[in-house]
Amino acid sequence: MGKEQRLQVLTRNVGHKLNDLYGIFYEDLNHAADGGLYAELIQNRSFEFDPIDNSQYHSLTGWEKVERGHKKVDLGVETSQPLNPKNSHYLVLDVQGNDGVAGIMNLGFSSGISLKKEEEYFFSCYARLAKDEHKEISIALESRGGKVYHQQRLKIDSTKWKKYKLTFTATETDPCGRLVITTEAVGLLHLDMVSLFPKSTYKNRPNGLRRDIVEYLEALKPKFLRFPGGCLIHDGSLNSDDRDSMYRWKNTIGPIEEHPTVRNNWGYNQTLGLGYYEYFQLAEDIGAKPIPILPAGYNPHRQEAVPIEELQPWIDDALDLIEFANGDMTTKWGSVRAELGHPEPFDLEYIGIGNEEVGAAFFDRYDYFHQAIKEKHPEIKIINSSGPFAAGSEYDRGWASARKNNSDFVDEHYYQSPEWMLAHYHRYDHFDPTGPKVFLGEYASKGNTFYNALVEAAYMTGLEKNSAVGLACYAPLLCHADYVNWQPNLIWFNNHQVYPTANYFTQQLFMNHQGEYALETSLEGFNWDQTPENKPITGKAMIETNQINGEFYDLKIINKKTGVEKHYSSIKLNGIEKSEIDDVEWTDYQISFKMKKLSGDLGFKLYFGHEDEKNQLFWEIGGWLNQDSLIGADVNGMNSCLTQSIFTLEPDKEYQFDLHISGRTILTYINGNLMNETEDVLPVIEPLYYTASLDKSKGDVLVKVVNVQDVPVKTKVELVGITKDKLESTIYELSGHALNDQNSFEYPEKIKPKQKMIVIEDQVVDYEFAQHSVTVFRIHQAL
Repeated sequence: MGKEQRLQVLTRNVGHKLNDLYGIFYEDLNHAADGGLYAELIQNRSFEFDPIDNSQYHSLTGWEKVERGHKKVDLGVETSQPLNPKNSHYLVLDVQGNDGVAGIMNLGFSSGISLKKEEEYFFSCYARLAKDEHKEISIALESRGGKVYHQQRLKIDSTKWKKYKLTFTATETDPCGRLVITTEAVGLLHLDMVSLFPKSTYKNRPNGLRRDIVEYLEALKPKFLRFPGGCLIHDGSLNSDDRDSMYRWKNTIGPIEEHPTVRNNWGYNQTLGLGYYEYFQLAEDIGAKPIPILPAGYNPHRQEAVPIEELQPWIDDALDLIEFANGDMTTKWGSVRAELGHPEPFDLEYIGIGNEEVGAAFFDRYDYFHQAIKEKHPEIKIINSSGPFAAGSEYDRGWASARKNNSDFVDEHYYQSPEWMLAHYHRYDHFDPTGPKVFLGEYASKGNTFYNALVEAAYMTGLEKNSAVGLACYAPLLCHADYVNWQPNLIWFNNHQVYPTANYFTQQLFMNHQGEYALETSLEGFNWDQTPENKPITGKAMIETNQINGEFYDLKIINKKTGVEKHYSSIKLNGIEKSEIDDVEWTDYQISFKMKKLSGDLGFKLYFGHEDEKNQLFWEIGGWLNQDSLIGADVNGMNSCLTQSIFTLEPDKEYQFDLHISGRTILTYINGNLMNETEDVLPVIEPLYYTASLDKSKGDVLVKVVNVQDVPVKTKVELVGITKDKLESTIYELSGHALNDQNSFEYPEKIKPKQKMIVIEDQVVDYEFAQHSVTVFRIHQAL
């Protein structure tokens, strides 16, 4: 007879400290800031939109002229007499005609300005007159069709820039509202920094954040907040005064009208109204530790770098930021923080240098940042970078840099299929827990379905078990449904609604019930094959060009066991075009060819093991900005990068490409040099994925169990080392959903944990873990 199935929690075998394991990562993509978290309701409030942000933008994007009756208005945007030099554009209205009114209307973001009945809104603007006179203007909240919800008048009385303020109350709820500014007076009127904020921001702060979004962040109870990016931080000009500058933190503090609007690398404008002071304040408000990420004077998107001998101002930015966060009021930057309204330090513990960095140029510069920060602030934990992939040359380069410098953390990023996560559940089991720790700074399983949330929960149990993993956060965090740059995302919103995804509730369960110390666990009585299936990679081979004209010749496929060769005709492909080579059934073979890029910017893909468009592997040459030699896998339409190395495909140059496949092992060579080496591991489904921890402050034992199988699993849960005969436990469970179920605006909590209480007697409970379930036991006052 087999051993009884049981999950043992050894409550006296206390392991590694979990510290700040689970947190959140905020990046301004998907209009996460302007039009989103940042509660400003006016789009293009300072008339600074420009084609450099987006080719469709101009200085009046988001605005329309208003002409009612016989009045006419000419709109112009000028720079000769700016409110301040950092935002030099302002609006000039030239009103003409007799009867009626004319002016301008702001359309808000997406469908409009979201107004809620009986709620108050703070309006402000800067205005000036062209000559010494008085003009009266009307400001109104209106519907899309012109219905007035509240209207007030202002007297403009100065030829110098002057700030004017009003408070409005909406008489109706309307997610498609407009702000309308008109006048009966003819002549010139100058406007700038036109703003409308709801009074009801999070904690009612001026220049504040959307309450409904932040409340979802707060409910996660994250240990940290990583900000402000992401690729956002290092894509841009090296000159901090340029309109398309990199994200420089000093540009984001001080008087709000002096925050220079800049290009956002995700294809829109960012006002920087949500700046570093607001990020630190947000972290403090939701009980999270701040983790700011700074650029290192290198832009991998443009291959531009600050000369090392000119790097000191960038290093000073990092040192000054630490002083801004932690310095007392007698320091230069501590006094700036105090002037902004926060005399107490923000207690910064972590700082990150770089994001998804590739190439020697960044790591050459990182050394200088690391040394300077550690010399002045040895207490600060420094986070290094390891590129945007889970393996390969740049990943290895990042880890080598971290070990050389003794970095505290290495920032790993990867977005993979659910099957990859299950196959690599034990990824961190053999990482050195005494070296730099892993900061899994961005990860997701390519979807917002219940299945994605389920698999991510399983993967997270592996993170929690391994002391080599110090920090982890899902990404991206926020997405405006009308401005999607990237998906999946943890929280979706529009102008007036928010909904959390299934993934959100997985994260919430793990964050709310993290615990302080890991506990030893074991699973007994279950028999399963722990060896991955070695199903050989077979199927069609195809070549597809990506924005190039190329010729492929001397094509052949070689059976490495028998020596048999198949030869194929040359192929010429243009733009984005695909050609099938053959259907390969061999288990140990090599695909070889010569190739020349005749024109174009990027490269091509060699598909292999192709079953259908959703299930295949590929070798991508060129890729992102023509910098990659990458092995990827599509499983059920979800993509994973298995490994990546830097490679640039040059035009009018002959290359020899060789792909060797043996079973599931993949080797690539370019001109005879080994470029990639990986194995496409298939997942082994474990009976249960589990972890346990101790919430020492409460004496609670926490047990997390994930069942990804199609059947329920019955087992005993034994609490070894507890002496109490009766224990109360709250059980939180995500279950009972179809794998493709998702939350939505219509059904925002279709997927949400259920909660119940049970009594555990004699330290043992017989429990059936539902099929496709995430279960958390919080056993109260157990120790």
